[in-house]
Amino acid sequence: MINQLSWKVGGQQGEGIESTGEVFSIALNRLGYYLYGYRHFSSRIKGGHTNNKIRVSTKQVRSISDDLDILVAFDQETIDLNYKELHVGGIIIADSKFDPKKPEDTEAGMYAVPFSQMATELGTSLMKNMVAIGATSAILDLDIQVFEEVVKEIYGKKGQQVVDKNMKAIAAGFDFMKEKLGTTTPQMHLDKADGKKRLFMIGNDAIALGAIAGGCRFMAAYPITPASEIMEYLIKKLPALGGTVIQTEDEIAACTMAIGANYGGVRTITASAGPGLSLKMEAIGLSGITETPLVIVDTQRGGPSTGLPTKQEQSDLMAMIYGTHGEIPKIVLAPSTVEEAFYDAAEAFNLAEEYQCPVIVLSDLQLSLGKQTVEPLDYNKIEIRRGKLVKDELPEIENKGYFKRYEVTEDGVSPRVIPGMKNGIHHVTGVEHDETGKPSESAANRNAQMNKRFRKVENIRFNTPVYKNAPHDEADLLLIGFNSTRGAIEEAMIRLENDGIKVNHAHIRLIHPFPTDELLPLVKSAKKVAVIENNATGQLANIIKMNVGNAEKIHKLLKYDGNPFLPHEIHTKSKELF
Repeated sequence: MINQLSWKVGGQQGEGIESTGEVFSIALNRLGYYLYGYRHFSSRIKGGHTNNKIRVSTKQVRSISDDLDILVAFDQETIDLNYKELHVGGIIIADSKFDPKKPEDTEAGMYAVPFSQMATELGTSLMKNMVAIGATSAILDLDIQVFEEVVKEIYGKKGQQVVDKNMKAIAAGFDFMKEKLGTTTPQMHLDKADGKKRLFMIGNDAIALGAIAGGCRFMAAYPITPASEIMEYLIKKLPALGGTVIQTEDEIAACTMAIGANYGGVRTITASAGPGLSLKMEAIGLSGITETPLVIVDTQRGGPSTGLPTKQEQSDLMAMIYGTHGEIPKIVLAPSTVEEAFYDAAEAFNLAEEYQCPVIVLSDLQLSLGKQTVEPLDYNKIEIRRGKLVKDELPEIENKGYFKRYEVTEDGVSPRVIPGMKNGIHHVTGVEHDETGKPSESAANRNAQMNKRFRKVENIRFNTPVYKNAPHDEADLLLIGFNSTRGAIEEAMIRLENDGIKVNHAHIRLIHPFPTDELLPLVKSAKKVAVIENNATGQLANIIKMNVGNAEKIHKLLKYDGNPFLPHEIHTKSKELF
């Protein structure tokens, strides 16, 4: 018996690779296993190699596994591209339709199974993915009935006959593989899971659900990989709550529409990826100078320009902090798990209204599209805080003057009203303005308004700005990351500890304003610091040097080939520092 398994299915886009992984993983999640899935796909609708790698475990997992137990191949390209991940004793299950050839430099076993032929005999070759699930079940000694409920949910709308045919396809694959194995028993039977019910979701769905819980009732956005699922989720859910989603003509319109809706008092979100955020930058500046709340999601992907639109990267960090022209206060959050994505998305609306500035929820492709097992979410943790939004009746202003929307206050936050409120009339303009919003080029006023705006974010209240796993008062090595690298770092940390290296781990959740006071003690108490990030220039490492100092002990562990970090890569590169 084993306590974890790594399974991958691959083929050409449009062959049902995603649905194969969905049926397999959802069924195992419902048995109580923890899962982590990551999909590699091409930036086109159909064609091009794609694969879905799913890790199954009896314990919480938050990263892709280093190696592979089972590879399900619908074409030879899948074998050629992925076989080196298979460990000794691993298994390839390949469709006999393409006459599969096992590479000479692998000790993995291979079984040719007529996926396509068996599916065709049952009615359609499209069911070859179900045959593959059945063959996998035989190797794992799984009862195929665990898939019936999932198959009904996915294909039930097409009628019971379709459900029955898919279950027959699973049974056919199971029986064929059992006969192939004979008395051979692969050591791939999973330990029994705890049977507890847990969610299984991608980060984008968690962000969208968090937005709803946080009171969001409007979204303006333009589709872009890997952010589109946020809009797709909210399109389905918001109307039932009295909200709506508008697909705008471009990213500029999306951002300005979101600003307008927030000005009107409606909690609003917009979401995009790097190219879209570049287009939103001028509007983000408008939010900053007009002090209008704005929540933006940036799901990072490979750049620059179109770059690698379906691959992992973390290269938008500097752009999110410094991308706007001029200087405005802003807040940048970086959740590292699906759970954090849910809670941080909800909290972003509170921060945007309390500090009256843009709040960016920074994600990356691995976190946004990677599917994880999630413990039940606690909605009691969600609260709605609207800051200095005036709800009571305003007193009449002498001489029919204007409301001081941008009043200079000690904490930098001015009272805010929504349009139409009696005695709340004021100017709103993107040029510098006085306390009532009237344009002003006075040097004294400019200093007063700039200083006021930046006072707002001097003392941000945010729960857990730095996630810490620091068992040592003095560490040989401090590992630092942000967003989706957390799981791989946690596994590398365990391996390094087994090597006799004392390791602490810090994961940055509040990117800007930077939590210097939280991180500095950990950096000072470590002999060496390794910053792990998916970009070419070490953007987070440079930000740490700017805010924390100690540059001589900070080392960059970088990866920018479009793939996420694997635990062994962090382990190996970290050991090289000693």
